Amino acid sequence: MMAERRQVQELKTPSCSPFASRQRGFTLLELTVVLFVVVLGFSVIGLNLASGNDSTEIKAAARDIVSALRFARGHALMTRQEATLTLDLTGNNYTVSGRDKLYQIPEAIDLTVVTAQTELSGEGEASIRFFADGSSTGGRITLERGKAAWKIDINWLTGQIELESK
Repeated sequence: MMAERRQVQELKTPSCSPFASRQRGFTLLELTVVLFVVVLGFSVIGLNLASGNDSTEIKAAARDIVSALRFARGHALMTRQEATLTLDLTGNNYTVSGRDKLYQIPEAIDLTVVTAQTELSGEGEASIRFFADGSSTGGRITLERGKAAWKIDINWLTGQIELESK
């Protein structure tokens, strides 16, 4: 019985054929297709990263303005004197009272300010004023570039500053 099983098993083993000794591998066409898919994937990732530069730049500018607003509010609270952030809409820059530095906003970013009438000048300047108790004139600063937009809301009663994408 054992001898019969061995014979059956031996019969089931494949015989040597001309294709049995050939090594299995990939064809040049298969390698080319895989390489094309990989390159296509990396190019899509590259395009997504490049398009994100616009939104990154506008977000950084918005965060810088928020930081300057918070500095002005904190300065007003600590010194018990009014502090302002003045935006020059024609020059795309801003200043903070108590600092001599002029902060630039990239030219490609459009700036819009809504604030109290008393804080607007006829020369394209608008200010957000913070008072000694932490309150402010309030308003909204909007930064736009292409489809990306961020808005900064300043609460007039509490002086709280909020940043959110539009």
